[in-house]
Amino acid sequence: MKINRHAKIVELINKYHIETQEELADYLNREGFKVTQATVSRDIRDLKLTKVPTDDGKQRYAVHQQAETKMSEKYIRVLRDGFASMDKAQNILVIRTVVGMANAVCAALDAMEWKEIIGSVAGDDTIICVVRSEEDTVSVMDKIKKIVS
Repeated sequence: MKINRHAKIVELINKYHIETQEELADYLNREGFKVTQATVSRDIRDLKLTKVPTDDGKQRYAVHQQAETKMSEKYIRVLRDGFASMDKAQNILVIRTVVGMANAVCAALDAMEWKEIIGSVAGDDTIICVVRSEEDTVSVMDKIKKIVS
């Protein structure tokens, strides 16, 4: 559950300008995660979130960018735990996941910021990734295989 919650936090802070722990807890509760402010505080520490300035002079939570690689161990773990299989159709990559894990795996893939992936959409147990080219699709599949094996 913690892995799913962490993936949802990353998804939420990338989607919304969240300024406070209370605001993040509200979003999580609306998404079905029953959390307290103390849980959110621990999650923020575990994910190493930081506050960054916004254009309007306020601050919001953001994932602390790692210098060398953006594939933190948490994202890799989410991908490993949720991955079931994958197949391609030209430049479209279809990833099957454990039921209920597609959003978490999709958020982890998005957080990795692979230049080959243009965008992705998640359902309950399936992710559709639009990849720049058929060759890039093979490259992305190889990267995923290395992570999950």
